[in-house]
Amino acid sequence: MKNINFFIPFQDEAQVSQTIANLKAQELVNKIYLLHAGETPAPSKVLDCEVIEVPGLNSTAAVKAIAAKSDVKYTAISTKYTSLSFVLFALERMECLIEDSGASMVYADHFNQSGDVRTDAPVIDYQFGSLRDDFDFGSLLFYRADAVVKAAAKMDIDYKFAGIYDLRLKVSQEGVLEHINEYLYYDVETDTRKSGEKIFDYVDPKNRAVQIEMEKACTEHLKVVGGFLKPEFKHIEFKDDSFEYEASVVIPCKNRVRTIADAITSALNQKTSFKYNVIVVDDNSEDGTAEVIKKFVGDPKLIYIAQDKSYHAIGGNWNVALHHPKCGKFAIQLDSDDVYFDENTVQKFVDAFYAQNCAMVVGTYRMTNFAMETIPPGIIDHKEWTPDNGRNNALRINGLGAPRGFYTPMLRTINFPTTKYGEDYAVGLRVSREYQIGRIYDVVYNCRRWDDNSDANCDVVKMNANNLYKDRIRTWELKARIALNKK
Repeated sequence: MKNINFFIPFQDEAQVSQTIANLKAQELVNKIYLLHAGETPAPSKVLDCEVIEVPGLNSTAAVKAIAAKSDVKYTAISTKYTSLSFVLFALERMECLIEDSGASMVYADHFNQSGDVRTDAPVIDYQFGSLRDDFDFGSLLFYRADAVVKAAAKMDIDYKFAGIYDLRLKVSQEGVLEHINEYLYYDVETDTRKSGEKIFDYVDPKNRAVQIEMEKACTEHLKVVGGFLKPEFKHIEFKDDSFEYEASVVIPCKNRVRTIADAITSALNQKTSFKYNVIVVDDNSEDGTAEVIKKFVGDPKLIYIAQDKSYHAIGGNWNVALHHPKCGKFAIQLDSDDVYFDENTVQKFVDAFYAQNCAMVVGTYRMTNFAMETIPPGIIDHKEWTPDNGRNNALRINGLGAPRGFYTPMLRTINFPTTKYGEDYAVGLRVSREYQIGRIYDVVYNCRRWDDNSDANCDVVKMNANNLYKDRIRTWELKARIALNKK
């Protein structure tokens, strides 16, 4: 039975010809529609397929146009200007599993094909907290048509960029998005950047208009599912006078012999109107890092902690520093590969805590190479964070910025998860559930990108593991916020 209507992006005949031929060979495909968003109108038909003019492929208008043509049982949407081909009976498998699982949408693992080179492109399971607008479903979304129609009918905000994202969120409110962990089709990967370059797309200034729309769509979704938090925060007092130091710079490290001296020097050279120290936690380095740290132990401001052989990771190293009796009232982050922008960073952080009455402060950083030269995207200021809605939007984006500072008594009640990735994001979400997060929009930090960064060039398995964990963090946090609202 021909019960799938297929929608594919259209630029020109050459771009769609192979995909159309492949789709026409599929017994289940009923009609093929071409979505065109060019400035110059396209022909009304191309290769016997109707062309639908839309203002943008990801717009609300495009979703409503798709819904209007979703007149058979299933709606399949291709999201890339690339050729699609299928393994044998792939569409039959998707149809079978959307029925067996009762899902509203299914998506599958696939292959990336570039010339004669084929690589695996597995994706991850969708969770309740998978709110990232850049969640990777692959390029083929297979929906129940009635789910698309119902979601489109609820769209009362006209987005230019967030329509497809809004569709996914609205469909997820009513049904399940099911991952088929089978390789069912072939796609062409056109974005050849390293993973460490892609992760900053959402803060690229040229994408600001897109991000504003994505935030709006996510916020409206949170209101529907009960996870939206109003801008009402716990007041915080800084009355605890039991601290010997006003602030501590915390530097967790492992095998950073090339960079740790720069980080420590940057921390020790801070100029402040108060007493501060630097806590360096070495997690069993094996490359000479400990020997470099020991060269600084004569400085009275330095506290050196050598971890035992048990498992700590970055989060565990932070917890050891945080609960050290010499830890200051405010704990300020400095990663072992990075340096502060100048000698005023610690002072600016402490001033921000008192001025903004917040439990956590996030600064602005500059992306550099190993030689400290500015590299794209340059300054990362996270100006998408607003005092009123930042903690809701935090569930959509993949990070809150750097460097981060914390009010120590508060953080000691939360602690970091004992993990080496996402620990800072987890804490930021948890803090923002109750407290205001302050911001410094001056550049206070140089974030150095080099081959040994933890996320510089992850393979797909590692990237999937990282994203799966962050989605899990979002899921836990979203459930906690819903429970909080119910109280």
